[in-house]
Amino acid sequence: MVMAGYQGELAALSAAFLWAVAALLFEQIGRRVHSLEINLLKGIIASILFGITLAVIGGFGTQIPLPFLLLLIASGALGIGVGDTAYFETLQCLGVRRSLLLSVLAPPMAAILGLIFLQETLSLTSWLGIFITIAGVAWVISEQTPADSGRTCALRRGVIFGLVFALCQAGGGVISRHVFSQTTISPLESAFIRLLSGVAILIVWLAFRRQKVLTWAREKSAGRIFALLMTVSVFGTFIAIWLQQVSFKFTDVAVAQTLLATSPLFGLLISALRGEKTSLRAVLGAVIATLGISLLFEVF
Repeated sequence: MVMAGYQGELAALSAAFLWAVAALLFEQIGRRVHSLEINLLKGIIASILFGITLAVIGGFGTQIPLPFLLLLIASGALGIGVGDTAYFETLQCLGVRRSLLLSVLAPPMAAILGLIFLQETLSLTSWLGIFITIAGVAWVISEQTPADSGRTCALRRGVIFGLVFALCQAGGGVISRHVFSQTTISPLESAFIRLLSGVAILIVWLAFRRQKVLTWAREKSAGRIFALLMTVSVFGTFIAIWLQQVSFKFTDVAVAQTLLATSPLFGLLISALRGEKTSLRAVLGAVIATLGISLLFEVF
């Protein structure tokens, strides 16, 4: 009964943990499957799950004006179509720990974009949180590790993709927030529309590149890859997004956003359990970045 009073906080922490695990699985899948294709398949699977869920609970009744529907579609194309693809590239360049840490830059970027485009205000404490978060991330990212030599792409390329991901997530989030403030659309309906638009832009993107898909299906490891893809789509996308929405419903948004930003800390824990060496600098940087997020949302 005591735990029931913290269901929002527990949902946020659970989502953060699932995103950390999902990052590890996506990194493994990315060694055999192109980032665009991973994003497309993940989006299709998650869209089907959200569609079934909405059909069961009767969640397709909201009437949304066309301008706001177009904004939501743009949000999905940007945040999911472009942003998630950049994230999968970041995973291959930087690994799980640093990719998760770069994702923490999305909330500060969203706050700044909200200030510019939605005329939202930022307090001195929020600005301090933004600078502390950026400092913590930069401190860790700039560290050279033995694992860097085994990556297939350069550190600079990984950081660029990571910043593109964070910016796309922030932009998509700001657009979604504007739509929520002007309509009565539910979070589940919004997630479904954004996923579908992400899938649509990826199909166009793949067609333009004339990129073949499912070539890995002929390999001996195809069964394992498909199993990993199904698992991460269900738990890392569908359930994690649902838990995120639950956290927003049952706890203060500032608390939820801070707890959702603890994915890098879970990433460090997972790395330690896998026997990977983690520097004190990486641990302190992740903690500093998380504290910066808490200041940004004025949790304390």
